[in-house]
Amino acid sequence: MSPTIHVHGMHCAYPNTPVLRDLTFSVEPGDVFVIIGPNGTGKTTLLKVLAGLLPPSRGEILLSGHPLERIKQRQLSRQLAYVAQTIADDCPFTVRELVLMGRAPYLGVLGIEGQADIAIASQAIEFTGLSHLATRPVSHLSGGERQRAQIARAICQQPDLILLDEPTAALDLAHQVRVMELLVSLSRTQDTTVVMVSHDINLAAMYADRILLLVEGRIAACGPPRAVIDERVLCPAYGCRLRVDTSPWGAWPRVNLVKSR
Repeated sequence: MSPTIHVHGMHCAYPNTPVLRDLTFSVEPGDVFVIIGPNGTGKTTLLKVLAGLLPPSRGEILLSGHPLERIKQRQLSRQLAYVAQTIADDCPFTVRELVLMGRAPYLGVLGIEGQADIAIASQAIEFTGLSHLATRPVSHLSGGERQRAQIARAICQQPDLILLDEPTAALDLAHQVRVMELLVSLSRTQDTTVVMVSHDINLAAMYADRILLLVEGRIAACGPPRAVIDERVLCPAYGCRLRVDTSPWGAWPRVNLVKSR
């Protein structure tokens, strides 16, 4: 089986500004793959390139074995879903209306949802625990509920791959855990590949199958959490003193910031 994503020798630059340099990595089907790294290192740019929203300046990106640039937009929308970090505060749609937008790649010329589309949307809403909020305007939801609504819309697309830009940013601890457990459940029960950007190293260590550490647009490390969450790797990457030990509640590594004197 081909990797869901295979990137080889990929570069990306804004005008006169190199951002990503010579990236090569793969993401296997059903993996939870988390991209971490310091601010301004190109994490969101990488996610947008993988989503087809930005073109690479050179290199190869394969999606399930097919060159990304050759996949037509309608087919691409069936294969992958992109979840941005935020949604507008004045979003005028209800949860059900927002989630149904995920069916757009499958609709005919008139864009009218059928009973099958409505059933798929209802399943996505139920899967994300939002059934009791289905008729509520998105603008009336909490931050955690909005993120789950966006994920429900992505699930409604029935993609092989979901890309998420910091889905737990600005959420309290309980909502962070709910979102991450939702994504892991999605990968395990539906074999959906999840690729996400996160600033929370400990959350990545808890839930990721593999982690990619991006520093100044280059891959500093890529592998299972124990291979990447290492003082010798993280301290030079983040430019601060860190201590890595093992969580008392599980086998994953845990990062602690060491106070400077």
